[in-house]
This record gives sequence, C-alpha cells and structure tokens, in this order.
Amino acid sequence: MLPNQLLSVKWYPLLFDPSAKIDFARTICFWLAVIIAITFSLFAILLKDDKKQKFLKFGVPLVIALSVLIGGFFLIAGFIEDDIVAILFYPLLILIIVVASLFIALFLKCKKPIIITLGILTLSAFLAVIVCMAIYFLSGQSEDFNGLTITLTENIMLYVFSALTIAVILTITFVFGKNERKNFDSKSIAYAATCIAMSFALSYIRIVKLPQGGSITLCSLLPLMIYSYMFGVKKGVFAGFIYGILQAIQDPWIVHPMQFLLDYPIAFASIGVAGFIGKIKAIDKIPQLSFSLGAIFASLLRFISHLFSGVFAFSEYAYSASGEPMNAWIYSISYNSFVFIDIAICIVVGIILFSSKNFVKQLKRYNEQQAI
Repeated sequence: MLPNQLLSVKWYPLLFDPSAKIDFARTICFWLAVIIAITFSLFAILLKDDKKQKFLKFGVPLVIALSVLIGGFFLIAGFIEDDIVAILFYPLLILIIVVASLFIALFLKCKKPIIITLGILTLSAFLAVIVCMAIYFLSGQSEDFNGLTITLTENIMLYVFSALTIAVILTITFVFGKNERKNFDSKSIAYAATCIAMSFALSYIRIVKLPQGGSITLCSLLPLMIYSYMFGVKKGVFAGFIYGILQAIQDPWIVHPMQFLLDYPIAFASIGVAGFIGKIKAIDKIPQLSFSLGAIFASLLRFISHLFSGVFAFSEYAYSASGEPMNAWIYSISYNSFVFIDIAICIVVGIILFSSKNFVKQLKRYNEQQAI
C-alpha cells in the first residue's frame, strides 16, 4: 500500500507536453544529458592510446561546458518552480556565501586569523539558520503553510532522533577516520569544491521529483562517494554536509529545524562515510565490492535520517492512495524508498568506474596521501 503522494510524482523523462514549457524543456535537457553521457563514455572506453588522449583533451572540456549549461537551466527552472520564505532563504544564502569564502581562503592558504574569522562566521551563520527555522516553526507559519501540525511528542522525538543520528555518523567518522589528516590542503579543498559542484549539477537531472521533497537523480551522489573514497570519511562527511545545505535551497521543504537537519545536512553528510570500507584490507583488492558496500551502508544511514523525519514531521501526510490513514512508519518507509533506487543508479555507474585499474590506482594514491 503506497502513500498517495507517490502517485503524484513527476516523471521528468516522460513529460513531453509542450504546453508545460518548463517540464517539457526539462525533459529535453534530461535526455540530452543522457545522450551526452553515453556517447562520451563509449568513446572513452572504445578508443585506445593516442586517439583516447586526443578525444579526452577536447572531450572533457566540452562535456563540462555542456554540463554547466544544462545544470544552469535546471537551476533556473528549480528557482522558478520552488518556493521558500524569506526567513529561511536569506540565512541559508548567507551561510553558503560564508562557507564558499572559507573554502576559498583555505585553498589560497590565507593567514590563520582570516581562516579563524571565517570559521567563526560559518559556525555563527549555521546557528543563525537553525534559530531562524525555530522562529519560523514556533510562529506557526510552518504549520499553516504546509498544512500540518507537529505534536509535542513528535517535536521531542525529532530532537532525540536527530541527536542519535548525528552521534552515529560522528562515531563512524572518527573511528574509521582516526588515521586521516585533520587539515584540508589545497588539493582536497579543490576536489571537494569540484565534487560538490558536480553532485549539485547532477541533482538537477531528476528522473523523479517527489511532492514532499526528495528525488531520483542521474547518480548525483556519485562524486561525493568518490571524494570520500579518495580523501577519507572525515573530509567526505564535511563535503556531504555542505552539499546538504545546498540541497535545502535547491529543493526546500522545511517545516521544523530538526527536520531540516535530518533531511538535508545530516542525510547527505552520511553519504560521506561511503569510503570507509575502502580501508578494510580483506576486500581491498575488489574495489567494485568495496565501493558498493560503502555506498549501500551510506544510503542506509541516509534512509534512516529521512525515515525519522517522515515519521515525526510528516505523519499527517500518511494516507494511502485510496485515502485511508497509514501507519506513520509504513508511510515513511514507503515514501523514502526512493533512496535505494537513487543509490542503485550510483552503484551501477560506480562499478563501471571502479572496474578501471587506472581509476582505482589514482583514487588509492590520494587516499594514501591522507594518512598521518
């Protein structure tokens, strides 16, 4: 018995109705992106030696340029369609600007006082975001706007399960990342920015967009997983956390400060643990298996985060397609099952990449450089 919301999803690859201009253009761009990706991959696999090098020399910049153009269109379309109130939008925007400034300062190796100042500003901006969301929730605007009521028990449970989920992710991060370098160097920062940008652009190539947030994309989380495999879980979790904040602006569905944490920063920070299995020597020589197990584990953490949010923040939406009330846990499990479809696409593409000995060799080289 599926939630009735799942029957109202938009299947972007099939929206060929010219009267709905944005959806029609989005569908065309989706298939264009698929054709470009398949064509580029086939040429990169089939060509050998000098021909491959020549193709990659002009092919990679061309694909990047086309990806930027397509991603730019999806970004504009998303802002036209999505809605977010001022008390939520501007604090998030300021937070992103401050975080970007911190990344640039770290990359340029600015003086320590500048780094510390930007670090304090980043923490302050993040706390301001949470405070503004709390004000939005306590004012009643959130409940009125979204047509739901969060009870006192659900409110308490949101805080409890948010804390538990954060504790689990941090424990995994520090246990498996204890031998990693603590500091970001210019290379890890550059790769983090690149992978976050790639994931953000790919997230606009949606196969399905769900009505209360969430979507199935064209392996948008794969760059973040690869980054975790390259630079370790500590940096991977940080990159996922930043990406989660970006997702809050791209696809805003915010009803409670802890629901925001569970559905955005926490959910995507969990993707950063995907690389931890790469440190297990027993399967070190089977990179496809190592990557797949890490991806599955990370997606389970993400699913659990969305699950708690669905149960305690969105229980009023728990109705079946026939209009009958559903158990909140069954509803949330059904609704958030899209996570496994999303991750399955990433695993298929990831296995292809990790089947390349040269690709795996490069990843391990970066991973080894992160050891203390």
